[in-house]
This record gives sequence, structure tokens and C-alpha cells, in this order.
Amino acid sequence: MGRKQTKSGKIRLTEVAKLAGVSPITASRFFRNPEALSPSKRERVDSAVKELGYVPNLAARALASHRTEVIGVVIPSLTNNVFADVLRGIYDSSEGSRYTIQLANTRYSILQEEKLLRLFRAQKPAGLIVTGINQTAESRTILESMNCPVTQIMEIGDSPVDMMVGFSHYDAASAAISHILEQGRRRIGFLGARMDPRVQRRFEGYRDAMKAASLFDPNLIVTTSVPTTVTLGGTLFADLLAQTPDIDAVFCVNDDIALGVLFECQRRQISIPRDLAIVGFNDLEFTAAAVPSITSVRTNRYEMGRHAVTMVIEAIEGRRPRKPVVDLGFQLMVRESSTPQSA
Repeated sequence: MGRKQTKSGKIRLTEVAKLAGVSPITASRFFRNPEALSPSKRERVDSAVKELGYVPNLAARALASHRTEVIGVVIPSLTNNVFADVLRGIYDSSEGSRYTIQLANTRYSILQEEKLLRLFRAQKPAGLIVTGINQTAESRTILESMNCPVTQIMEIGDSPVDMMVGFSHYDAASAAISHILEQGRRRIGFLGARMDPRVQRRFEGYRDAMKAASLFDPNLIVTTSVPTTVTLGGTLFADLLAQTPDIDAVFCVNDDIALGVLFECQRRQISIPRDLAIVGFNDLEFTAAAVPSITSVRTNRYEMGRHAVTMVIEAIEGRRPRKPVVDLGFQLMVRESSTPQSA
């Protein structure tokens, strides 16, 4: 059967229904709640949609239903491996549902985040997933006026806008420092880049753990606001050595920095872990493959993405979680770069 078009060239839902041999109401239900249709009707409507090239008008449906079937996702980076894992969890969890994922990249700009949230509010999403808990007052006001489920990800706090899934960056950093101290290290440096709110909480965990051990020294700290790279890790470590040559360990705010430190140590013939212990953060794949392997804090990024989508979809469908805040915790993956000096 040839494709039938209106004068405007657009396929109508009534044409899909006619070709599929169902009523227009049934065809509409295919897009709103496909599970309500029998398998045979779903297959017929789906076949008609593909044959006719029908594209549903999301804007018109939003006006009719007061929301689209879009779940917005606001993240600070599309290239950072950390968020790539989160997105993989988001897409895997949303697969098979009737919801479409729409991404927005803030590039770590709070003003850009406000702009994107206003845009999403105008589009009437079914739900929203937003990174972090440090929104501006304006962004929080926008989120609270969304009239849809909202899940904040990547960390946890005391005042969720709606729902939250993540872990404590402060506790994770504190645990990493406790591990280093247990190995007999005392001059533990801190290397940080970007210094976004989550990184700042890792610094606070480092600082307080060092103060509790009466070992805190501002000269052990080197940070920058520029984005993270492996090369930058080597540069920051060189600066730290020039500033405080008697360091015996380094806590890095992420694994890229930790790998850069490892490479710089190899260039300088600094033995790891005999002369220096290294601990990273996030437990990216290369930490276990490096030689020596790098101790790192494992964060459950993929699971965060999966949980976030599940929480949003269940809330949309009226099954709100009993616990609006989900702490997925963390694991310290102890490897060769921080084993005891006697090892």
C-alpha cells in the first residue's frame, strides 16, 4: 500500500489506525501506554507506523496530556568517562519503556544549568534527572515548579528537591585517607582539578581526616580550576614535589590525575609504592590495568543511572519509592599503588 499524505505532507494518526485495522483511540494508546494493547494489536500498529513513516507530534500531545513522554537528563559533561557510565545506566534502564531520553550539557556552568532547566520546564517533561545537589536558588525554584518527578544524582544530601541517588563524596575521601594512614604514610598530598562542588567535598573529606590525625598542612595541597587531563596530573604532581619534596603519598580527586602522577613518578624513577603511595577516585577501567595497578574509590555510576530512571518512571506511574534518598555507597579498591611499605 502506498503512503497516504495530507496536503501538508504529514501522516495523520487516523491513517495509522486505518492501516493497522484499529480505532484511532487504540492507535493513540500505542504511544501513551503500549502495554495496554494486545501483542497482535501492538505489532499491527507498529508495522503501520513504520510503513507510513508516522512521527507523533510531541508538542500537541504535551498540550493534551500536560506533559511529554520525555525524561530530561542534565549533566555537566558528555565526554567525561564518569558521566558516560551514568548515561549507559540511564539508557539501559529506559530501554523498552515508552519514554525518550533528552540530554542537556551544562559544561559545569551554573548559569547554563538555569537556562537548560527553564527550557525543560517549558517542554513539560515527564520526569527530570539532574546532576548534583548544588543548584542555585533560581535552579532549585525551577526544579520545584516542574510538576514532574525529579531525581538528583551523583551524591546525596539532606534536602532533596524530590528524589536523590548517589553517595557521600566526603565519606569516600575520608575512607581513602584512612587507608593511606593505615599504611604508615604521613605526608599525604592532595591534587585537585576542576574543583566543582563534588570535588570540593572530596577535599573536605581529605582535610578533615588529616586534621583529625594532626597532619594537615596547606603545603600538601595543589589544585587548579582547569579541566582534568592525565597530563595535568603529572604537572600538578611536579608542582607538589617542588613545593613539598618530602611527601610520601598522594590522594588524587580522580583517576586521570592519579595516572598522570604514576607516569610522572616513572619519569623521575620514583618507586611506587615504596617511595610514594597513590590513590585515585572513581575506579575507571585503566586503574586495574595500570602497572603498578592504582588504588581507587569505586563509585557505582552505572547503578546510579539505572536507579535514577527507575525512580523517575515509577514515580510517574504513581509508585513513588518509600525511600526518596538512595545511598549506593562506595568501595575502596586497594591495589599495588598503596600497599604497605613493607610489601
